[in-house]
Amino acid sequence: MTQATVADLLSDNSESLTRAERQLVAVLLDNYPISGLGTITELAAKAEVSAPTVMRLVQKIGFRGFADYQAALRHELEARISSPIAKQDGWAATAPETHILNRFTEAVTGNIRQTLNHIDPASFDAACGLLADHDRHLYIAGGRITGMLASHLFLHMQVVRPGVTLIEASSNTWPHHLLNMKEGDVLAVFDIRRYEVSTLKLAEVAPQRGARLILFTDQWRSPAARVAHHCFPVHISVPSAWDSTAAMVLLVETMVSAVVTATWDTARERMEALEGMFDATGLFRKFK
Repeated sequence: MTQATVADLLSDNSESLTRAERQLVAVLLDNYPISGLGTITELAAKAEVSAPTVMRLVQKIGFRGFADYQAALRHELEARISSPIAKQDGWAATAPETHILNRFTEAVTGNIRQTLNHIDPASFDAACGLLADHDRHLYIAGGRITGMLASHLFLHMQVVRPGVTLIEASSNTWPHHLLNMKEGDVLAVFDIRRYEVSTLKLAEVAPQRGARLILFTDQWRSPAARVAHHCFPVHISVPSAWDSTAAMVLLVETMVSAVVTATWDTARERMEALEGMFDATGLFRKFK
């Protein structure tokens, strides 16, 4: 089972925090996890809280002291920047004897459980509301690996609602789409480690154009999280050289289901019209 990140722990304990502690959490999550790697004095000054407040917070979320807290952050940072080769070497050295089918499935199941444990239902509902709003143009973008997830969301959204655009990952094409973005439009971005520069730039500029940013990222959180209106950290670690996007697919398909349910009257009309086009073109084989 995958381990909860420090950000997960901060989120899990948010309701029990004092005003000063919540102020500190906001600073810690800005440019996470780098923001938590300075000294206690530096962190307290940046958050405008006392050093004892920093100590109380790290102990409240389960660490014995500030050194243990920072050790966890450094471990996360190392995981964030790991290359596929490094991940494969790290896994193979400690691989258990059980079959890969069982080990991989167990890891994916753990990822799904951890992901769902840390999804805020209110944020989920709000994001689905943005995706379903026909008055807002919806832009969708992914990266080298997550491009398939962006395409998956785009395929379904363009069926159930109008005004959907898939932005290519290439940085020399998305400025043209930014030109068309207006206040209130929505940008859904997929970005997992090793966080792509062009994707981050797109995510940073879009809110400046007035777009609402929905970010699908990993448990270590893309730097784009600091400008996202809704951020969904998904656990992705598995016994492989590559990360698993299975939990992210689950989240995306659940959102699609929610959008279809919320917009069923118009979605049904569009789907029926599309089926008529499929029949007219003979795109799919008919069984009699």
